[in-house]
Amino acid sequence: MGQLTIREQVCLANQSLRSEGLVTMHSGNVSGLDGEILYIKPSGMDYGAMTPESMVPVDIHSGEVLETIYRPSVDLPHHLFLYRRDPSIQSVVHTHSNYATAFAAVHRPIPLVLTAIADEFGGEIPCTPYIDNEGENIGKAILEYRRQAPAILLGSHGVFAWGPSVQAALKAAVMVEDVAKTVHVALQLGTPPPLDPEEALKWWERYHNRYGQNL
Repeated sequence: MGQLTIREQVCLANQSLRSEGLVTMHSGNVSGLDGEILYIKPSGMDYGAMTPESMVPVDIHSGEVLETIYRPSVDLPHHLFLYRRDPSIQSVVHTHSNYATAFAAVHRPIPLVLTAIADEFGGEIPCTPYIDNEGENIGKAILEYRRQAPAILLGSHGVFAWGPSVQAALKAAVMVEDVAKTVHVALQLGTPPPLDPEEALKWWERYHNRYGQNL
């Protein structure tokens, strides 16, 4: 996403939710943090109608919506809760992607049975019990039940992912759905054996410290 502003990155990431097949109609949302201001998807807006200017700016401390005619996503309280309590989080993504949400529907974590899961997540992708959407309950549950993975399934609900950048959070959300689909198919064939945690650590360390370019 290069030199795009955070507001532009958030808009592009929200549009990517649809192009990546992670949402339908108006579901899902992405936010990104720019200093003390977060930008988040406007509530109920068609993905094709979004522009950077329609991303809703919100003061991270007060929760006040700034300089816009649009209402923010109804998931704003959960995003705010995560930003306020974990400074390493700079972007949050919420989806109802089909395969990952199928695991959430049966309150089942995505097990550590693939090196791709070890690479991106370091271990299984956990699932919370059912949590209602009142106040800060979802944010509290995410912090309580999360593990090393930058993503979590919410029982009977969907997926939350996060990261140190908009790009990283979006990638985590895409990868959750990708591995969920593969694991679902594997479960139709048999019972995939889990990776040993020590082996998983080798894959995670290589992927995060030696994979790709360091320009």
